[in-house]
Order: sequence, then C-alpha cells, then structure tokens
Amino acid sequence: MKRKGVISNKNGVRLFLLTLPFLIATFIFCYMPLFGWRYAFFDYKAGFSLMDCKFVGFKHFLEPFSNAIVREDLIRVLKNTFAMSLLGILASPLPMLFAIFLSEIRLHKCRKIVQTVTTIPNFISWVLVFSLAYSLFAVDGGLVNNILKALGLSEHGINFLASQDHVWVTMWLVGIWKSLGWSAIMYISALSSVDVGMYEAAEIDGAGRFQKIWYLTIPSLLPTFFVLLLLSIANFLNNGMDQYFVFQNAMNKEHIEVLDLYVYNNGLVGNNISYSTAVGMLKSLISVTLLFMANGASKLIRHESVF
Repeated sequence: MKRKGVISNKNGVRLFLLTLPFLIATFIFCYMPLFGWRYAFFDYKAGFSLMDCKFVGFKHFLEPFSNAIVREDLIRVLKNTFAMSLLGILASPLPMLFAIFLSEIRLHKCRKIVQTVTTIPNFISWVLVFSLAYSLFAVDGGLVNNILKALGLSEHGINFLASQDHVWVTMWLVGIWKSLGWSAIMYISALSSVDVGMYEAAEIDGAGRFQKIWYLTIPSLLPTFFVLLLLSIANFLNNGMDQYFVFQNAMNKEHIEVLDLYVYNNGLVGNNISYSTAVGMLKSLISVTLLFMANGASKLIRHESVF
C-alpha cells in the first residue's frame, strides 16, 4: 500500500508540473490584467501617472444613467451585441451537425479533404478575410460586381461592404464560414469515443443510417453540445472585436459596433480609458453572472452542470 501511495504521489506531482506552464500563462494573461480595473475609479488621461489623476469613485459606472447621449449610444451597441450573440447561439447546433456530416462520409480521403478545407479559415486572420471579401465585393474591380455588370444586372455596382443593410446577417455568415470546421473538431473527438458496438447492434436490429444518427449519434453528442452552449451563454456579451473592427466603416458603424469594439473605440481611439474600463468591468461581471445562471438552469433541467 505504501508503494502504491508513493507512485500515486509521483504521478500527481508530474501531472501538476505538466499543467504548471498553462496555469502560469492563465495567471499572466487572464488575471494580471485585472489589475488595470483600478483605472475605472479615476479620471485617467494617457500620459499621466494614475496617482496624479483625480479619484472619482463610481462616476464612470453611473455615466450611462446620468448622460442621455451616452445611454442612447450604449443601448445601440447593446442591441448590436445581443443580435450578434443570439444569432451565434441559434447557429450553435451547426458544428455538431457538420461533425455528423463528416462522420457519414465513407471515403476517408474525401472526409480529410473536406475537414481540412473547412478548418483552414480559422487560422486566417480577420485582416486577410477582409482582403478576400474586398477582392470579391468591392465596387470597383470586385469579382461579384464585375459579374453583375457583365450580366447587365447592375450599372454602377453594389457597395456590399459599405451597406448597413443586413450587417448582422452578413457578419454572422462570415463568422460561420471562418469557425465552422474548427468548432466541429470537439464533436468529432466526442464521436470517436462512442461505442461502435451500439451501431453494430442497431444495424442488426434493422436501423438505417438516419435512425442511427437520430437515436445514437445525436444523443451521444448532446452532453458536449450543452457544455459548449453554457459557455456560449456565459460569453453572450463577448463577441470579440477583430471581425467587426476590420469590417467597420462610416456607413455601417451604427449597426456593426458591438460592445468590445465600443470599448476599444472609446478607450484607445476616443482616449476615454476610464469609462471604457468601467464598461469592460461590468461586461465581465455580467458574463460571470450569466455563467452561474446558465449552470443553475442546467442543474434544474438536465441535472448536469459544468461545475
């Protein structure tokens, strides 16, 4: 027994040392930046020491309630954020369905090609994605507009990228194109752990392909789906800013500016760092609250939870 305990302790220390670099990285990049939250309690201006700036307490947290212009602007941004996030949640089953589609491709080489082609866009920066979109949809010289002009369907071309019509749907579709293959990898991994004997037994009982998908594959993937759904709900206000930053312009800014981009535009572009920090703090606190609420709802409904 003593020998087993020594081996177990050695394995525990080894596992801890293996995870230590990731724990250090998480602390450096996720927790140390929280020290910057103190800027929200001062009237800070770039170039000055924080101790030389006036302490104002919760002034910047209350600014949307005391200033009608700021309040209206923040409501507009929240409307965009909620719309983008809801579309993302509605599309959350797509990676699971795509993983099922890949698993049903019989030709191994063909399956690998499809998976590779759909995963590569995830590693392309949003700057390159915008460059690709510009080459396709630019008014002058864009491939799509050249085809429309050649067919006589448009005389001067359509300015797709500067249009404010259907911006939410456009950004949603571009996001799906970029992330679908990568998001399906976790479901593909979950599929590999499904017992093959269940499919063989179902086939002996006369189940067809779609019956096996409906009664075996989808139920096997639902636990993974609900965990990722909970994390998506927790990140409801965290749309990121890279995609919207490169696609924004004067024509579509009103409908494309989400909360993360709003924080960037006010903090770094508008030099209103204190207010932006306050908005970022509230966003983080709301995200944590949403995570606990979604986790509690999962406990009540499904009797399962993330933590």
